Amino acid sequence: MSRGNPLSGAVIAAPAERPRDHELDLYGLTHPGLVRDENQDHFLLGTVHPQVVIHGTSLPEVDRLPTRGQRLATVMLVADGVGGGSDGGQASRLAVEAIMGYVSSTMECCHAVVSGSDTQLFAALRKAAAEAHAVVQRQAAAADLPAVMATTLTLVVAVWPSAYVLQVGDSRCYFFSEGTLRQVTRDQTVAQDLVDMGVLPAERAASSPYRNVLARAIGAAEATPEVTRLDISERGSVLLLCSDGLTKHVSDEEIAGHVMSMQSSEQLCRSLVELALARGGTDNVTVLAGRAVGGG
Repeated sequence: MSRGNPLSGAVIAAPAERPRDHELDLYGLTHPGLVRDENQDHFLLGTVHPQVVIHGTSLPEVDRLPTRGQRLATVMLVADGVGGGSDGGQASRLAVEAIMGYVSSTMECCHAVVSGSDTQLFAALRKAAAEAHAVVQRQAAAADLPAVMATTLTLVVAVWPSAYVLQVGDSRCYFFSEGTLRQVTRDQTVAQDLVDMGVLPAERAASSPYRNVLARAIGAAEATPEVTRLDISERGSVLLLCSDGLTKHVSDEEIAGHVMSMQSSEQLCRSLVELALARGGTDNVTVLAGRAVGGG
């Protein structure tokens, strides 16, 4: 439906409706792989709502009271611990916990986004990454670890009709829309840095010995995040997050093919994890998918 602008006579398309909670198709799956004994990946999916907690009332049937408001945001997060010991798993767990400590405090930022300003949310996301970095570094210092304790961190905060993608490391976020899959995040690896500087041809990055050497990571010497905004207003568009346990074995073209034929987010995650395992499963593998279904 369209409406005319009485000042200019231009026709402006009415904005699509925000997807309701039951129209969200979200799923996440993680597997240790076929080589490693421990799964150092952690993930989280959630929705953020304003909520009233009732501590006392004389009213009967409290369960019928409208205590939860309209969804403010949807959260998707992947953290992939760095290193072969248990310290990587602890780092990824600490990072997820630290980030989620910021979710409730970003509710005001989410309201601001709905009102048309996302400056506060950008700042809050960068602050959340800095806090996760500090938490991991403090834990490493307290444990007097001989090696770096670190993790990747890829976070999506979706505040309709936009999604805000934060990344430190090389866990990826893909966005599928209008029949095309694109990698939203940039791998923060030494190999990718060399490609960007023109030192290494892009086609050789996948075989470079530096392809898995992180230039940035939560807990490492450098952890500056990159934050990207996406328009997710198109129904059926898909956000996909994954650790490099998937992309070591499955190409972007194959991921796109699976997304195009997906039946549900659960089916998509399971099929991609199974494909990575069928090809050796040399690392922990985690896949998250989210989309809005229905007609709006």
